[in-house]
Amino acid sequence: MTGFSTRAIHAGQEFDPTTGAVVPPIYQTATFVQDGIGGLRGGYEYNRSANPTRDSLQTLLAALEGGARAFSFASGLAAEDTLLRALLGPGDHVVLGNDVYGGTYRLLDRVLGAWGVDVTAVEMSDADAVRAAIRPGATKVLWVETPSNPLLKITDIAALAELGHDAGLTVVVDNTFASPALQNPLALGADVVVHSTTKYVGGHSDVLGGAVVVGDDGALAERVAFLQFAVGAVSAPMDAWLTVRGIKTLPVRMQRHSANAQAVAEHLVEHPEVERVYYPGLPQHPGHEIAARQMSGFGGMLSVALAGGPRAARVLAEGTRLFQLAESLGGVESLIGYPDAMTHASVRGTALAVPRNVVRLSVGLEDAADLITDLDEALARLTVRV
Repeated sequence: MTGFSTRAIHAGQEFDPTTGAVVPPIYQTATFVQDGIGGLRGGYEYNRSANPTRDSLQTLLAALEGGARAFSFASGLAAEDTLLRALLGPGDHVVLGNDVYGGTYRLLDRVLGAWGVDVTAVEMSDADAVRAAIRPGATKVLWVETPSNPLLKITDIAALAELGHDAGLTVVVDNTFASPALQNPLALGADVVVHSTTKYVGGHSDVLGGAVVVGDDGALAERVAFLQFAVGAVSAPMDAWLTVRGIKTLPVRMQRHSANAQAVAEHLVEHPEVERVYYPGLPQHPGHEIAARQMSGFGGMLSVALAGGPRAARVLAEGTRLFQLAESLGGVESLIGYPDAMTHASVRGTALAVPRNVVRLSVGLEDAADLITDLDEALARLTVRV
């Protein structure tokens, strides 16, 4: 099974051998009966250690990313936390981009920072700046997010992987915005991929989840597996099953997300109320050529800077009809958010602070013409309300 769409439907999804059910059942159980002490059926003893439904999702995620093993968690941040604890100890240092998800920075700075981990945010498109930020002997992880959240910066994964490996670092890529349907960081040299599977992988805004996919079935995989079991932030059976269901349509969904976002971006870039559109599918985007090389599509996320400043951005975010004001992204429905006060409020006043005139759009699967009309109508009201 080499084709992505084939893997999305079939990897880890063998029909039920007892009944012939095409869709594998949900193993909604907390524990498993043993045939005598230590006599485990299929290796299953307790839901935290393993569950057939979670195993099927993990097999599927590894197949989609081309990884050796995958691990499914209760949220994207639970996945990141487990991975970082597997990689870091007190006194260690992380270099990451200056436009990553606010929750990632908060985890490193305010949670792991109390544990003795230090973090430096840099411009990932500047190789010299990345190289200068690395502290020999202390830096252990190079954390890449591309496209980034929320300014859609593009990082050359292959170039950063080479730079990181030359310095002896583990190179991690957050692939949430692209999804494995559009980008495969492991094939470009990364060591680990992380996801908030809540977003495009699940795709229907009805399940919370996260994932870690490792390229090598070695010591790191064993450490992540141990922490997944020992700490226990695992995905529940129903959540795993819903995520699998969402993945089956991931390839076709990402094609439509990308087409709709491209149409919206091309329209907004000409609008007089818009100062700038952040979308890698636009030829004027500084990362356009790299994105075209390492991605098979430009995705469904874009951000817009309003010429009218912060007040205009807030009015737009609260003034659309089809674009619903909500946290999260990557679902079939279109969402709009104001990062400064929502997803990235925790990084105000830091190097990761988002410009206050920026609105983020998660472009869904509705008719593109309807989405454009919705935005046009909301933008037309700016001159009245601002």
